[in-house]
Amino acid sequence: MNNKSNSRIYGMKFAGVYPLYIQKAERKNRTKEEVDQIVCWLTGFDQAGLEQQIQQDNDFETFFAQAPAMNPNRALIKGMVCGVRVEEIEDPLVQEVRYLDKLIDELAKGKKMEKILRQ
Repeated sequence: MNNKSNSRIYGMKFAGVYPLYIQKAERKNRTKEEVDQIVCWLTGFDQAGLEQQIQQDNDFETFFAQAPAMNPNRALIKGMVCGVRVEEIEDPLVQEVRYLDKLIDELAKGKKMEKILRQ
């Protein structure tokens, strides 16, 4: 991925992308609650912390910097997002964003939550 794409990700607001995650899930008969469960599993935010991040309109860099506890099992997330293997992304922030994208993709594809959450 080129640096232009990376810098665009740095400036993106989590609160701007979050509704798109929900729309993508709901189009496939999944729920906002499942999206929230995935975000909280990945970041360690509780529901109140997640809602606070959305209200504060934080960018992805701040969102992930303030995450209480990134899940160590996120290293088990493999596969392609936007034509790039998530496990091969070198920029740590871009990799975290793509991990989240991949989990939402799996939700929309109908995978069971236990599999999505690497349990």
